[in-house]
Amino acid sequence: MPDLHPTPGQTIGPFFSDPGARYGLSYVGDNELVPPTHPRAVVLHGTVYDGAGQPVPDALIEIRQADEHGVVPVIEGAIRRDGTVFTGWGRTCADPAGRYRFVTLAPGSADGAPFFAVTVFARGLLDRLFTRAYVPDDDAASAADPVLSSVPPERRDTLIAVREDMPGAAAAGGALRFDIRLQDSADGPETVFLDFPRHRVPGA
Repeated sequence: MPDLHPTPGQTIGPFFSDPGARYGLSYVGDNELVPPTHPRAVVLHGTVYDGAGQPVPDALIEIRQADEHGVVPVIEGAIRRDGTVFTGWGRTCADPAGRYRFVTLAPGSADGAPFFAVTVFARGLLDRLFTRAYVPDDDAASAADPVLSSVPPERRDTLIAVREDMPGAAAAGGALRFDIRLQDSADGPETVFLDFPRHRVPGA
């Protein structure tokens, strides 16, 4: 057998559909890792922007995270939502204004500062992008984190979520805002994206 290379990631096709559609990657409850009524629920939300500073209306965002104790769940059938099992994984489509939203738990720390692993799919990307949304509030943990401390100081803020109050929101833990900028623009610097060599498109 000759050596076979993985098929490059693609963003063309009916992948980013609304929940309830007969095709696509979205599904009912995909962005609710816990029910909105969970006593410790937090909302992770933000807007995806392009290089012109305009919202990207058809991006798809995935997150993977540890639970409150810093343990990353490993569960069969992680896309299932039964309201009781925390899978640590979620997916959502951006709305026409480029906004995304997850209802989840604040991750605990296992090694370094607690964070959400974030993956971005969008038109114009030959493959997905990887980044992190760090939970704010612990400057010492952030300073000691091996990934965050490797980023130039002037760009670290692009990896740290901002804590917000959400009046009227069914989230006891409030909200964390994490905007994603695909390129530098007049409105802000590009989000720091991470390099995973084994995920590169062949020849890229």
